[in-house]
Amino acid sequence: MMQVPLSGTEAAVIGVGALIAITLDLTWALLAYGETMAHEGAHGVIGSVFLLRVTDIKLEEGTTGPTRATGETGVKSAPGARGCLFYFIGYLGPSLFGLGAAKLIEARYIVAVVWVTIFLLGVLLLWVINLWGQFTVLLIGGLVFAVGHYTPISGQVIAAYAITWLLLLSGVRMAFEHGARAEDARILRDRTAIPRFIWALVWMAGTLGALAVGGRILIMHH
Repeated sequence: MMQVPLSGTEAAVIGVGALIAITLDLTWALLAYGETMAHEGAHGVIGSVFLLRVTDIKLEEGTTGPTRATGETGVKSAPGARGCLFYFIGYLGPSLFGLGAAKLIEARYIVAVVWVTIFLLGVLLLWVINLWGQFTVLLIGGLVFAVGHYTPISGQVIAAYAITWLLLLSGVRMAFEHGARAEDARILRDRTAIPRFIWALVWMAGTLGALAVGGRILIMHH
């Protein structure tokens, strides 16, 4: 079933609330786990699409989480150009998932955002190998499932907008927060000789662009 989008004002209010939550250190300490899941999940998805066998993901306390993939060489790191894409996509992951959610809202399949989130968390759970990571994925997945199963459609619509805003905004914060210090930037520099700050600038521009496009969809399409 299709749902009627929220008004631009309602969408903007949810966006402001999400921005406050992303900005405050207290709430960010919790929300950052969701950002890390989207980041590592993007590694996993792109690795699978490009025929790299994703071997494991660890989601650790402190919102870090290495993802490992094996290519044709059998080495515990993705090889060649596919490997560069594998490491590159992580910091754009939350923003790309957010854009996908915004497009679902634009198509009026708003509640689908909630259920697609649950599905993707389920896929992520198959890759996570440590207990802390499994616990956090199950916890967040359970909370999203509770919203989808026990709240009325109006509540699910609000949740879909909140999830979308949080993905778009958290991608920006993490790209700027880690910058050229990001481990993925170091790996990409070692593989390509392109300086770390260039990769950081690309991630910053990409996440800001996604926020601009996604935010316009959420506010203007109603």
